[in-house]
Amino acid sequence: MNAWTEQVITCVNARLTRFFDEKQAQAQEISPRAPELVQAVAELTMRGAKRMRSLAIYAGYRAVAQRPSEADFESVVTLGASIELLQTYLLIQDDWMDDDEERRGGPSTHVALAQRYGHAKLGASIAVLASDLAAGFAFELLHATRFPEGRARAAHDAFTRMHFEVLCGQQLDLLRHESVHLIHHLKTGSYTVRGPVTLGALVGDASSAQLDALTGFARPLGIAFQLRDDLLGTFGDSRSTGKPAGNDLREGKNTALVAAGRALLAVTEREQLDAVLGNPNASAGALQGVAAALERSGARAKVETMLNDQLSEARSALQTGARLESEGVNMLLELLDRIAVRDR
Repeated sequence: MNAWTEQVITCVNARLTRFFDEKQAQAQEISPRAPELVQAVAELTMRGAKRMRSLAIYAGYRAVAQRPSEADFESVVTLGASIELLQTYLLIQDDWMDDDEERRGGPSTHVALAQRYGHAKLGASIAVLASDLAAGFAFELLHATRFPEGRARAAHDAFTRMHFEVLCGQQLDLLRHESVHLIHHLKTGSYTVRGPVTLGALVGDASSAQLDALTGFARPLGIAFQLRDDLLGTFGDSRSTGKPAGNDLREGKNTALVAAGRALLAVTEREQLDAVLGNPNASAGALQGVAAALERSGARAKVETMLNDQLSEARSALQTGARLESEGVNMLLELLDRIAVRDR
């Protein structure tokens, strides 16, 4: 971790901690039980997060801001805290929809609450409320930023558009939409890279040419992020990912890796894939066998090639001639490297 990433992560975490302390105090005034809901949001938000989206906002801001101000930095940090809470809200729901029991090396929120209250349905119900609360917190912090009016309005519009796109992406994912690329573009790309980089650029008062260049960088990088997730979901080390090995296969996710496998696997191997795909009772041995077949067939190599092509497209977009600030460009390239080589 270098100086700028450490500074942003430290400041975003501090902002979130202050915010949760304030909300705990407000909840305590309502009822001695009310802080439990805030705590559920805080526990997931503060557990093992990479703060990739906050870093993307800051890098996008620095790519266009000629004279970064202290006031802007404080608002960029608040905007980063806002998007981290947006992620918490989405993760709580995603884990319940996918029956995921683990997240970031600990129990998912609905599982933790079911354990706390000794009742699965009650735990899931309160997890829904925690998710709603996290969404409200995200928009509350979005409106707490103090950018000039025009830039603030542009950021609010971009944030709500990003929110809309990720929900549409989740819907298509649940419906097993045939276009994996579209799901990646909406569900992950929208709020993991493209949305945050765009937000940072807008609050930095980017020109149209700068926005085009940064969008050209962020769009393929967001897809690369999801492709890396697809690989980690089958081949990742559970100690690093915080989720069981082969989890994507058990959940029946229509990933780029599965799509490549269907095209490249032999008939008997496709049958093995179909036997574990979406099967919550698939054995570890069966999952390992399918993972080995996906590697032998070249499906893994194909997805890795797709990922590297997206990274190359992202790098090229920063060379289009738009007047971007060199320090911010370097931050964006560091972000690209973090996405390309991450293990969780």
